[in-house]
Amino acid sequence: MQFPRLPDWAIYAAVVGVLLSVSVARRENADAPPAPPPPDAVEGALLGPITPFDAAVTVNAPETPFQPTSGTAFSIAGEGRWVTARHVVEGCRKPALVIGGGRAIAADVRLAARADVALLITDGGPPALPVAVDAPLHKNQRAFHPGFPQGSAGEVTSRLLGRETLQISGRGARSEPVLAWAEVGRTRGLTGTLSGLSGAPALDRHGRVIGVTLAESPRRGRIYTTAPESFGPAIRGEQRADEASLGEPVTIDNYGRVSDTLRRDLRVAQVVCLSV
Repeated sequence: MQFPRLPDWAIYAAVVGVLLSVSVARRENADAPPAPPPPDAVEGALLGPITPFDAAVTVNAPETPFQPTSGTAFSIAGEGRWVTARHVVEGCRKPALVIGGGRAIAADVRLAARADVALLITDGGPPALPVAVDAPLHKNQRAFHPGFPQGSAGEVTSRLLGRETLQISGRGARSEPVLAWAEVGRTRGLTGTLSGLSGAPALDRHGRVIGVTLAESPRRGRIYTTAPESFGPAIRGEQRADEASLGEPVTIDNYGRVSDTLRRDLRVAQVVCLSV
């Protein structure tokens, strides 16, 4: 049996139709926006609320008067609003932000009542980092902590373990709900203590601030940050809804570069206590 031979014009039309379909498909793909970064493959269950059964960790605060130290702060409003950890500046008579070239600018301080958070106020400042205190948190999700450990530029990355209660004994005794993170990486050959990273932002993979870095437990390999329930109220009203905040996606491959950019632009800065 022989099939009838198709006319040449039909064959040409079919070929042209296929080529047009392929061209349109390619153009649609070329014009489409890039896909968002995929969720972390090891993220787990949604983090639950605070409960009375959360594990507790104790930090001993010295009874001696305040000793000059250094820490990290980050911008949450371009008009000159910065956040750091309360214990970095509590008791300091003249806190300041280092802006490079051996220069520092003095800052006024407003301490949060129920959280290890302090607001630093200056006359103007750099663009803000976006804050996402209401973002859902998942166990094993990654965070990035850019700042000034040991007084020098550096950063670490961590994974969320869950909730704990930070119990401060000694001077300023109190308890506070926190998030516990397992440290899983560092850059710049950083070794030893993370002292000086207190007050650094904890960034999610979208470059949004989800907490303030408070403390470390070197023996357990853990980092502690504020919980949303304490961080949110401490900064409420300081970042407007129309704030021109800047965030950049962060990954395990680029978090060193992103951290350098944040420090260079002074969106993440070093906090010091100037001698009187």
